[in-house]
Amino acid sequence: MFKVIAMRKLVKSILGSVGLEIKKIKKPVPFDMEESFVEIYEKCKEYSLCSVERMYSLYKSVEYICENNIQGSFVECGVWRGGSCMMIAETLKKFEQTNRKIYLFDTFEGMVEPGELDVEMSIGVSAKESMSKVSKVENDPSNIWAYASLNEVKRNMKKTTYPEENIEYIVGKVEDTLPQTTIKDIALLRLDTDWYESTRVEMEQLYPELNSKGILIIDDYGHFKGARQAVDEYFEKNNKKVFMSRVDNTARLIVKSEN
Repeated sequence: MFKVIAMRKLVKSILGSVGLEIKKIKKPVPFDMEESFVEIYEKCKEYSLCSVERMYSLYKSVEYICENNIQGSFVECGVWRGGSCMMIAETLKKFEQTNRKIYLFDTFEGMVEPGELDVEMSIGVSAKESMSKVSKVENDPSNIWAYASLNEVKRNMKKTTYPEENIEYIVGKVEDTLPQTTIKDIALLRLDTDWYESTRVEMEQLYPELNSKGILIIDDYGHFKGARQAVDEYFEKNNKKVFMSRVDNTARLIVKSEN
């Protein structure tokens, strides 16, 4: 989710001085993605920072779980405005499985401070150093701190018409809330809190509860050194060899082969 704001501002400033500006060109949805996905994606995309490839892999993951009758709930750590959870809810509706529980873990006050291990791998920039230059405020157009309130996320999830009694919001740092929360039988686990410490706790607390053939998605494995290190350390410590599939430049997906 995090971008290097200083570089973006510098480029905008240079171009602006000569009367130029940067405009985003909308990337078309690839032709081979099903219309059923596109319909849901159009409802969710403005509430997510994920690429269309990541959203599609999430859609196909929910489809796989439903079609193979893999039991369990859906858990996301790091929600922002709720776009990914909206994708989950809308897809579960498509398969008439709205009895499934959806758990949303977030501070709902923006991202927590990064640690020393949290480095953007592609350019070697410390997240701690870069993010210290940007204030954490609501409605920040840069989205650097991914601030979105609990009320905003609830409003967005309500748009899906998914049964509200089956959506649970767990407020606070995952390092604090996860040890106090009991969730068994997870079908899909999506980790998107970016940093080492939060990802480490998520893997230790939640991966053992992911059912066999369930899906783990790590949104920032290819982006931040800390997230990658936390995942790698967990599998190494537990002597688990997994097949990890690349979704795009940052996200990775694993189908759990054992309990």
